[in-house]
Amino acid sequence: MWENLDRPPLDGRALTRALVDGPRGSWSRVDVVARTGSTNADLLAVADTAADRTALIADVQDAGRGRHSRSFTAPARSQVIVSALVKLPGVPPGSVGWLPLLTGVAVVDVLRTVAEVDAVLKWPNDVLVRGDESSGYAGGKVAGILVEVASTHPVVTAVSGVGINVSLTEAELPVPTATSLQLAGAAVIDRGTVVRAFLRAMGSALDEWRESGWDTAPIAELYRSRCDTLGRRVRVTMPGDTELVGVATDIDEHGRVVIVPESGDTSPVAVSAGDVTHLRALDA
Repeated sequence: MWENLDRPPLDGRALTRALVDGPRGSWSRVDVVARTGSTNADLLAVADTAADRTALIADVQDAGRGRHSRSFTAPARSQVIVSALVKLPGVPPGSVGWLPLLTGVAVVDVLRTVAEVDAVLKWPNDVLVRGDESSGYAGGKVAGILVEVASTHPVVTAVSGVGINVSLTEAELPVPTATSLQLAGAAVIDRGTVVRAFLRAMGSALDEWRESGWDTAPIAELYRSRCDTLGRRVRVTMPGDTELVGVATDIDEHGRVVIVPESGDTSPVAVSAGDVTHLRALDA
């Protein structure tokens, strides 16, 4: 028996019936484990033999990794921790970088429609819930995404990992700028419902991308319309600790954020990797 009655374990058999065996099944395999180090690492280790659309979900993750190998932990069964192994036959090598953006669109749409929170994207791979001044709710980061490529030959194989804060209390948040679905007043905080909806949305998005011949233009439009970074004054810390401050004006055809610097050469700069901070008008 689990210790916290408000945080029950996920029902792996129910998820398999819904996502693999049922009439709406679009996944080859869905496994739920009580505990692991990293769901991404586990799928990367079996990428050569695992079937396309294999999903691994953990109740507890002890060695979770974000971008730049940043570690994160959370109380048991307080998050949705899911990694999805996908194979993309025929995808152009330059288009693989759109997988994290496609994943982000799927997460935002599920949080908006199922959890009924005001979720938005922060380039490149964070999902935020907007604050509400009338209620005093500050908002914050509710989910993160990490996509890792396992191989490019003979078929591009990648693992898309998602961590969604579901029932964390304010005292349990890893940083003050984080939030959870519970703190955001979500209509649904059942992890089984959230992960089922996400994997269905992800499956549909992958189907549409493949049927389009791996066209990235529709993904770009979906991403732009959900991206709260666009139109904002931002600071981007790039590899090598180089900083760029300016206004984010677009997501280009390669998935890069386009910044118009506010000083020096004001020619637009397309940034492919970096940490973005949303700034207020008077922030330095």
